[in-house]
Amino acid sequence: MDVWRRLLLAVVCGVAVASVYAAQPVLAPMGDSLGIPAGQVGWIVSIGQFGYLAGLVLLVPLGDMVTNRRRLIAGHLVVTAAGLALTSLASAAWMAFAGLALAGMFAVVVQTTVAYVASVSPPAERGRNIGVVTSGVVMGILGARIVTGLLAEQWGWRSIYVVLAVLALGLAPLVLRALPPEERSHRPSGYRQVVVSFGALFGERLFLTRGLIAFFLFASFGTLWSGLSLPLSAAPWHFGETQIGMFGVAGLAGALGAARAGRWADAGRTVPMAGFALALLIVSWAAIAQLPWALWLLIVGVVVLDFAVQVVHVSNQHVLTSAYAERTSSVIGGYMVFYSLGSALGAAATTSVFTSSGWAGSSILGAGFAACALIVWAVGGGRGSRAPKLLSEAVEAPGREQRQKAETA
Repeated sequence: MDVWRRLLLAVVCGVAVASVYAAQPVLAPMGDSLGIPAGQVGWIVSIGQFGYLAGLVLLVPLGDMVTNRRRLIAGHLVVTAAGLALTSLASAAWMAFAGLALAGMFAVVVQTTVAYVASVSPPAERGRNIGVVTSGVVMGILGARIVTGLLAEQWGWRSIYVVLAVLALGLAPLVLRALPPEERSHRPSGYRQVVVSFGALFGERLFLTRGLIAFFLFASFGTLWSGLSLPLSAAPWHFGETQIGMFGVAGLAGALGAARAGRWADAGRTVPMAGFALALLIVSWAAIAQLPWALWLLIVGVVVLDFAVQVVHVSNQHVLTSAYAERTSSVIGGYMVFYSLGSALGAAATTSVFTSSGWAGSSILGAGFAACALIVWAVGGGRGSRAPKLLSEAVEAPGREQRQKAETA
């Protein structure tokens, strides 16, 4: 896969995930415009996330049924655009909620895209390609904070959804035109079989180990990004929405730097690099905790945190798509269930902890989540030096025997 196709798919992922997170910086004006009480504006974000969870279970397994995932990606983008357009035109809360739920549900095009990349990539390039495309996800989450604030100040909150809808609709024909077809020898017999297979993943040790790492990883990530605006908007900084949104640039720097993680995975260093990155994640919170006194330490901590998160995220996906090469869509969709639940836990916990214990408490919480991820890695995901070799065997001959070997690594 050449660099332009990788970048195209990274943009697809960025636009899709931005449709779920774009409302975060503009909750107040959206609530005022749609007549939503102040105590209920949080539902604007929650509705999109619930739609996303539904899509992970109901839509992502479709990728293991179809023989042409390019068309599935394009179709998901078109429906996402329709949901975004409905949100931009909403005159009442129920219309906005319907649009956000629809866009969130089909934003799982991200997981179908990653599964497609894993399927068309040669084993020696799989990690690099997944790393570049996955960086689009983090760029979408963090970039949405920056762009949303700028657009909302100039043209109002509806302009955000107009821009995202146009981008999603414009990407659909590009995907059909630019992407190569897949060569797939395995095709399940029906939707029920795929869903049953999807559920069975949650009983397999390798999958659960990587899923739990992701759960604690993104709980730590959510603790930072869902709680950061609280201390920055208070004394002594008193920053506005646009200024707070600009801290996303630091996160983007870390995410872009971690595109290198895919090359490490291709070189057989997936397991040790994940452990190193989790240790780095814990250390990053020591710098982030200094926010009340030193902004430059916060920026350093944010860069390191996002770098570490991206390294582990790419590592997890490389391991799982190698071990489950015959059903990449299902395994990525199931993995992202842990991602979503972890993100939700971090977001909910950080606001409560900040209220009672300040930013020091939130920092301890984030470091604690990171430590839990490192423990899971050490106990179940980081043992043995033969893991890279076994995973490469799984690529060459996917099946249950190879997964069992990967689990013993």
